[in-house]
Amino acid sequence: MGCSQGNVGAMIEAHYVESSNGLLFAVKGLVHPPDAVVAYLRYAPDPEGERNRGETRYRRFYHFKQQEELLRKECPACLFWDPVFGAWLQGVPKDRIRLVYDPSWKLAELRRSEFLDELEERVVEFAALISERGGVPESSVGVSGSVLVGLHSPASDVDLVVYGTQHCRGIHTALQELLDEPTSEVRRLDDGEMRALYTSRSQDTPMSFQHFAALEGRKVNQGSFRGDEYFIRFVQAPAEIGEDYGDRKYTALGQATIEATVVDADKAMFTPCSYKVEDVRLMGPQLSLPLPVEVTSFRGRFCEQAREGERIFAKGKLERVVARGGDISYRLLLGGPGDYMTVDWG
Repeated sequence: MGCSQGNVGAMIEAHYVESSNGLLFAVKGLVHPPDAVVAYLRYAPDPEGERNRGETRYRRFYHFKQQEELLRKECPACLFWDPVFGAWLQGVPKDRIRLVYDPSWKLAELRRSEFLDELEERVVEFAALISERGGVPESSVGVSGSVLVGLHSPASDVDLVVYGTQHCRGIHTALQELLDEPTSEVRRLDDGEMRALYTSRSQDTPMSFQHFAALEGRKVNQGSFRGDEYFIRFVQAPAEIGEDYGDRKYTALGQATIEATVVDADKAMFTPCSYKVEDVRLMGPQLSLPLPVEVTSFRGRFCEQAREGERIFAKGKLERVVARGGDISYRLLLGGPGDYMTVDWG
């Protein structure tokens, strides 16, 4: 199943971990505490769940509130305060990790298998296509989401991940070309698919459908391949980001809404994504807060959200960032319920 029991040091974005009591978590980010991995609950055993693996049925968790309610009952240690990130986090202590699910291992396993269902076949075919067109080794691509943990259904999406900056840029360019080719089997979401995506996200990120569709419709990291919707995470290698746990300390200063101009969107495609901003203006009642120089998010929905030169409106958590050497900066972190980033097209 593309999993191991001991390789806990390699857990990064798009991996999954299974806790000792059978909960399945999606790993978030590239920087983690020494004794735990930051990860968010995705599936839990439930006799009335809509997914099944073997003889066990599982429930899928979509929203933070639902996730945290279950964790308080089933795994209180999986909700912890982290002094470096300055926040209550979901995650799994390393001594409670039963299994690690590796996206690249899983995809390699699927390529070797002679017994695949239709969705697994589509995963293998799509990964091969974008790897070849992008000129990158297939080993740099993996499968995440429900396929990774064996809980997919015929209606599940194709969730792929690409690791390494150069590999990501190669496949991103290839996808852009495929989406622009009239006869390509890779296409953008149609109106019905876009409305379904809007419905699934609008509870956490309120926005009009027209604005949502305009933003999402120009993205490369999502679309459809041979009738199956896909989502691709582009993830830098840990060594490429130049940050170890404790190199920076984050302190929450409160919620903030800003208007700003994006001056650098070079990392907009990655998860986590970031946007350098200037000409920042605070909106609403908290006008005395410091001005952020960066907007960042660990959620894939904010990737490719804005481009250089665009004027944005964004709501999130304002944080003070103190580097190990003492330098101080500020960032707006997006990801909580109600957080958003939109583009002002005038």
